[in-house]
Amino acid sequence: MKANFFSWRIIFTFIVYFSIVTPCPVNAAILLDRVVAQVNKEVITWSELYKMMEREAADDMKILDEAERRKIFKEHEEDFLERLIDIKLQLQEAKRLEIEVLPVDVEDAIENIKNKYSLTDETLKASLEQGGLTLDDYKERLSEQILITKLVNQQVKSKVVVSDEEVENFYNRHKDEFVMDESYKLRQIFFRMPESNDMKKDLEEKAIDIAEKIKKGEDFSRLAREYSEDPSGKLGGDLGYIQKKFMAKEFIDALSVMDIGDISMPFWTDHGLHIIKLEDKKYARTEQGLKEEIKNRLFEEKFRKSYENWLKDLRNGARIVIRL
Repeated sequence: MKANFFSWRIIFTFIVYFSIVTPCPVNAAILLDRVVAQVNKEVITWSELYKMMEREAADDMKILDEAERRKIFKEHEEDFLERLIDIKLQLQEAKRLEIEVLPVDVEDAIENIKNKYSLTDETLKASLEQGGLTLDDYKERLSEQILITKLVNQQVKSKVVVSDEEVENFYNRHKDEFVMDESYKLRQIFFRMPESNDMKKDLEEKAIDIAEKIKKGEDFSRLAREYSEDPSGKLGGDLGYIQKKFMAKEFIDALSVMDIGDISMPFWTDHGLHIIKLEDKKYARTEQGLKEEIKNRLFEEKFRKSYENWLKDLRNGARIVIRL
């Protein structure tokens, strides 16, 4: 329940400042500032901590009165303070290593944000003002974020290596878990094979009528629940994803001329009469493509562990005093 009150826009433990949020006001009566932590020679103040929590507050917080907000903030103080300490440590380490952020780095980041969210200079400025920020404030936050990213790339990410042997071993251990073939997400309306050929024509006409109703806008799932004689009918005809290699030839032939969202005309198999809807398609992956995915996954896992260990080393080498 508590976590729902905050938007967790964090890459590991440092803040991604690329989001613009509206802060929740804090009563001026409680803004008597005090030091809540010391990180080497720098301090973290109570107001700095609460400003961070205000920025991270989700929309759910806006409907609460001030007393409720302060209560929730109080419950999250320790977690947010730990994250602020990690941020301070990384900024200090970047300064020690003389890593710099150039003005052009910040301007490029702002241009990327504007392009991503279709913002103009005016709409960006308006969004910042709504959140109680000036453009200079925002640039300062972006600069810190870029600085931490440069630091982590240099000290951690650049040192993470995944060998071909590791990829091959993972692939061989988990080969059966990966889908290499094309697969299709289908819904079906199914009619069992009638007892006599004379009944097949009447069944075809009924199925054609249902298919036409669907194409005119009636809901496939509702008609599947009403008419389908397959157990999936209770689920609106949902068959989930089916690999191509497990499909009857008649299904493959029908799907060969269908796009996502299309409804087939009724077709026969040895089991009966089928109407299918193609809801999604996953294309076949090559072995090389799959190994590339595995390499990326292993890299992210190694990076996460290396980052956590590196951050732990920063903490162990620092003088941290908590006064919350």
